[in-house]
Amino acid sequence: MPSALLLRPGQLVLDDLRDIYWNQATLDLDPACRTEVEAGARSVAAILASQRTVYGINTGFGLLARTSIPADSLAALQRNLVLSHCTGTGPLLDDASVGLILALKIASLARGYSGVGWAVIEALLKLYEARVYPCIPSQGSVGASGDLAPLAHLAAVLLGVGQVRHEGQVLEAAEGLAIAGLEPLILGPKEGLALLNGTQVSTALALRGLFAAERLFGAALVAGSLSVEALKGSFVPFDARIQAVRGQPGQIAVAELYRELLHDSAINRSHVHCKRVQDPYSLRCQPQVMGACLDHLRFAAGVFLREANAVSDNPLVFAGDAEVLSGGNFHAEPVAMAADVLALVIAEIGALSERRTALLVDPALSGLPAFLVREGGLNSGFMIAQVTAASLVSENKSLAHPASVDSLPTSAGQEDHVSMATFAARRLQDMAGNAAAVVGIELLAAAQGMDFHAPLSTSPQLGEVMALIRSRVAHYEEDRYFAPDIATARAWVEDGAFERWVPCARLHS
Repeated sequence: MPSALLLRPGQLVLDDLRDIYWNQATLDLDPACRTEVEAGARSVAAILASQRTVYGINTGFGLLARTSIPADSLAALQRNLVLSHCTGTGPLLDDASVGLILALKIASLARGYSGVGWAVIEALLKLYEARVYPCIPSQGSVGASGDLAPLAHLAAVLLGVGQVRHEGQVLEAAEGLAIAGLEPLILGPKEGLALLNGTQVSTALALRGLFAAERLFGAALVAGSLSVEALKGSFVPFDARIQAVRGQPGQIAVAELYRELLHDSAINRSHVHCKRVQDPYSLRCQPQVMGACLDHLRFAAGVFLREANAVSDNPLVFAGDAEVLSGGNFHAEPVAMAADVLALVIAEIGALSERRTALLVDPALSGLPAFLVREGGLNSGFMIAQVTAASLVSENKSLAHPASVDSLPTSAGQEDHVSMATFAARRLQDMAGNAAAVVGIELLAAAQGMDFHAPLSTSPQLGEVMALIRSRVAHYEEDRYFAPDIATARAWVEDGAFERWVPCARLHS
């Protein structure tokens, strides 16, 4: 059964968001927020009663903001807004991502600054609880004025328009509403705009990338530790004194994790007096490179968490001040830039891992059999597995190009600078998948190298990792069909199999 989560708008923590994304936790919305929501809705009603002209409530949108809309056309205005913005294209977002988008939209609207009625929030909550996921195309947002097109596809379902996915089946929106116990809504003033404005799609996709990167990071620490052992590398670079005099917090934390993973290794004791002076950077500089990655992963996590708790639509209703203020909270530049940083992290994790695999397969550097297999020549061993890793690292270099530096004006120049946050966030999952395969290949190669040191034993922790690997992937005695082994190792990385040794909580402590 999914865990139950009390959703307190503005007070979400990363564990809450992981629980929503990975486990589809059931949501209980804090009832205390209803007072603020209803106060905001009353403020909108008071504006209409006073016949004031206020953007988003009784005007057109974008370049048409100066066009006043008569009261008897306001329901049509909101419906037309939603339908006209349903312009998304490309593959549909997965259910877990849409569930997180729904939860973020609920949390934002429930803070009471968006001027929507309680019925809108309640309807979104029922969709989430029934696991009725609006079909949202993944392309079509520039991340300014909010994620307009994708959120329009979400909002259209509340009108009974579009499609949903439920238990893997694509259904018409009306069928999905019935499953959730809902009737199509007639949106009130401001409600359509509040549903479309906001950064919830960009933020959900960024969080999806963050959660994949956390698992990738932990697996890469484990793989890097195995490679140190397989290559009989020095433990000295992980000494706490080296890290302390530099003072970088990520470096200090990462070196500690390596020391824990490598502690009490007979393999290490066997070569303490060897003549090697220094290891290559991909072994020796792991605290520095992975520490920098950790610092920037933490930075991105902070930005994404703040945005998950934010109110990011426009205009905003401040009921206590009896004011409606137009601003730009829908501009997703914070998400875009942090997603670009996280893309660098993912690319570097993969790049460092591939270099260690390259060391492992090179007999001149490793002291191990060429390409990690006996009878080289007859057998190619890990030769092409390393080529695969190199190809994926190169692909990630292209994907890591910053998206936030691009901008194309939209809406007849009214929206003259945009963030491109949605793509910046969306590409993180592809990058993390590529890097997961790279790290998976290193895990297999390092385990293969470790086998050649038998009967010497590694640390107790890495001994457990070796047992996991050998439970599914046998030692590579001779050439065999290799792809299933790589798929298995990639799945370990993506499914969080190494959180046992490097928990996500340790990364943010």
